[in-house]
Amino acid sequence: MTAVLLDRAGPVNLSVAAPPSKSLTHRALVAAALATGPSLLCGPLLSGDTRLTVAGLRRLGAAIEVGDRVVGVEGTGEPLAGEDGAVLDCGNSGTTLRFLASVAALSGARVTLTGSDRMRERPVRPLAGALGDLGASVAFPEREGFPPVEVSGPLLGGRTAMGGEVSSQFASSLLLAAPLMPEGLDLRLVSPPVSRSYLDLTLGVMARFGARTARRGYERFAVGPGPYRGTAYAVEGDWSSASYLFALAAALGGRVTVPNLDPGSAQGDRRFVAALGEMGCRVSSGPGGVTVEREGPLRGIDVEMSSAPDTVQTLAVVAALAGSPTRIAGVGHLRHKESDRLAVTADRLRSLGAGARVEEDALVVVPGPLSGGTVDPEGDHRTAMAFAVLGLAVGRVAIEDPGCVEKSWPGFWDALRGAGLL
Repeated sequence: MTAVLLDRAGPVNLSVAAPPSKSLTHRALVAAALATGPSLLCGPLLSGDTRLTVAGLRRLGAAIEVGDRVVGVEGTGEPLAGEDGAVLDCGNSGTTLRFLASVAALSGARVTLTGSDRMRERPVRPLAGALGDLGASVAFPEREGFPPVEVSGPLLGGRTAMGGEVSSQFASSLLLAAPLMPEGLDLRLVSPPVSRSYLDLTLGVMARFGARTARRGYERFAVGPGPYRGTAYAVEGDWSSASYLFALAAALGGRVTVPNLDPGSAQGDRRFVAALGEMGCRVSSGPGGVTVEREGPLRGIDVEMSSAPDTVQTLAVVAALAGSPTRIAGVGHLRHKESDRLAVTADRLRSLGAGARVEEDALVVVPGPLSGGTVDPEGDHRTAMAFAVLGLAVGRVAIEDPGCVEKSWPGFWDALRGAGLL
């Protein structure tokens, strides 16, 4: 797919639906595959990442039928009987690899999980150590602590502890598999988890599928043995993807409404609209959806965004248009995403004329005179979508590899085109 060239756009007045939640779709797929009886996922996200999870679960033996707007899953309540020696290619989906490592370890089969070159740079040692504590065998055929990773069970369960500073997905992976561990799970996090709102999403999905869980804050989690129960599950709109829509109002001026978001959602990326409010936008919600409006100038802020990591790049491009610097803190773990998102974002902002620097746990954006240019997202969907917003504010900005957005929002460019912005 050739580069997309973005011209400068004026104020907007839009109502655009966000795609379904990627995070909730992943979690519901896993719970349904491990459940007893049929499940129907209504309105799931069908994107590059979630299709990798579907493919991986099928490779492990799950019965999954994908329709246009629904996914049907027929579970047995037993560990998935994966073929011994199976290899799961998880592409660049860290969620797929991390979640399916625990699912694969439930059975006695030997399964190897691998992925793209970037995936092989993303650490999994904390998860591997915990799986070993719980009875699984784990090996790294190439590089210690990094994919590919070979797992075999059975995963018996019991007690384990891990740090939460690299990714909350390690804990979510164990929690999702825990109902099928004969001894259940007693998990202690010895350091505060980054992106802790994702643990709330995990526990929420588990509860919907009938799991028995208990917790003490974000330090201790317990899951009793006993399979999930199949159910119907409707996937809500994605606050991460909605950030690009709301950013259009902040960057271009005007008003954007997203009608299919739950204002009370456990998705941590809800924090994004609060940050826009601090920058001078007006935020409201009602029966028609969530609305962001901007009439006056934007101001820089000092904000903590550890609970909303997938919106940090979106906030950074809006910050480049403000009247004063912005410091986005609590985001050091973004170095371990599909790209080093801190370094890439700072570099691309500088290439368009803004000032930006990376601190140990923060990204600082200093507004400057912006001009057009070419942005290489390095295959990272969130970089492409965030800088598309900035491109519409600056003009003459080309986004290379635009097809990378298929990972989380295949219809992103169509949404901009439908809004008259392309």
